[in-house]
Amino acid sequence: MMSENPEIGLRVDVGGVGTNYIQSGEGPPLILIHGSGPGVTAYANWRGVIPDFAQHFTCYAPDTLGFGYTDFPADIEGFAMERWVGHLIGFMDALGIERAHFIGNSYGGALTLALAVRHPERVARMALMGAAGLPFPISEGLRKVWGYQPSLEAMRDLMTTFAHNPALVKEEIVRSRYKASIRPGAQEAYASLFPEPRQRWLDALATDEAALAALPHPTLVIHGRDDVIVPPALSVRFNQLIPNSELHIFGKCGHWTQIEKRDRFVELVIPFLQST
Repeated sequence: MMSENPEIGLRVDVGGVGTNYIQSGEGPPLILIHGSGPGVTAYANWRGVIPDFAQHFTCYAPDTLGFGYTDFPADIEGFAMERWVGHLIGFMDALGIERAHFIGNSYGGALTLALAVRHPERVARMALMGAAGLPFPISEGLRKVWGYQPSLEAMRDLMTTFAHNPALVKEEIVRSRYKASIRPGAQEAYASLFPEPRQRWLDALATDEAALAALPHPTLVIHGRDDVIVPPALSVRFNQLIPNSELHIFGKCGHWTQIEKRDRFVELVIPFLQST
């Protein structure tokens, strides 16, 4: 029986961790990795673009370890990149996905890069969107994201930080993310992911520059020029480092490219992933 909550999709056991994921469409596999904000789920992050991608790809959008409706492991110690990558590879194995295209948003971009470096044969093409994955001094915007304390006002403030144009932040998004952030145990789990001092967790998301420079994968790097969460300079550097990369920077756009520049984002990414 399907859940009435659209954020709850299918469920697969990944090494004892019940993992929630959205699946849609037909064609080559495409895995979409969400960001790390409070109340985030794969559905909340990608629902606006999955219908477009699903016309060309079999889309898999999992809630990664520690987020959304995926089981939260009891031992939160050592909740590091190795573990996130291991969970994703386990997710692919459980579903019989040998190799996939990836789209990674923010933290999800850092995770995509880490996976591509450790398991290059599992990644075909990748698109990075407002991606972390290089060291930078933590922004005030990201402090706000990781330091979130639940209230409707705090969530509204946070959501308007994500978008360059606050008018794009509909009350429905604010309320749904707030509601998700106050599910039983959700805030305790979220607060345990990136506790103070927060800079160390950001540093731990980084991939070594020499490893990035050795990546063979065709890579599309996308960023909003006005992003106050992850500096656009990171994407410029990714483009300098990753040999087969191209860079697209949107003006009048913050951290939410897939929402703020939805149509153009889809127009860019689909042909890029399809090209041979």
